[in-house]
Amino acid sequence: MPETGLDATPAQAKPGIEPRAMIKRLEAECAAFRDCKPLALRIDNAILERFPEFERKVLRVALRMHTASTRYLKAVERSAQRFDLDGNPAGEVTDEQRAHAAQLLKERFAAVAKQQREKREAEEAERRKQEKLQQLMSKFGR
Repeated sequence: MPETGLDATPAQAKPGIEPRAMIKRLEAECAAFRDCKPLALRIDNAILERFPEFERKVLRVALRMHTASTRYLKAVERSAQRFDLDGNPAGEVTDEQRAHAAQLLKERFAAVAKQQREKREAEEAERRKQEKLQQLMSKFGR
């Protein structure tokens, strides 16, 4: 029976590098990642040229993880330049891009603050409930 690409089993599939491992390798070998600088536009092409063993789909996931990090968004918010893999200037960060990064950070910090507030309120409600139960037990318990 002729073999098609659709019949490939996982054992035959090309072993890939996980996104987090990709990021660690990029941080180890590329100044822009190590220093968490705003990346040049279309840097994925330069990465694939330098690291041909990387799979494009997995690289996109890794880049999404990296560029969504708080540290990276803070770097974009503060910087006027974008950088290539070696840390050389490679374009500019526009005012619109800086504002977008600032907005994402603001939303992220607001969401964290809301979660913390809700957690404190739930803990306080539980504490009051336990106090009330203790009062009832001491009043009616033997």
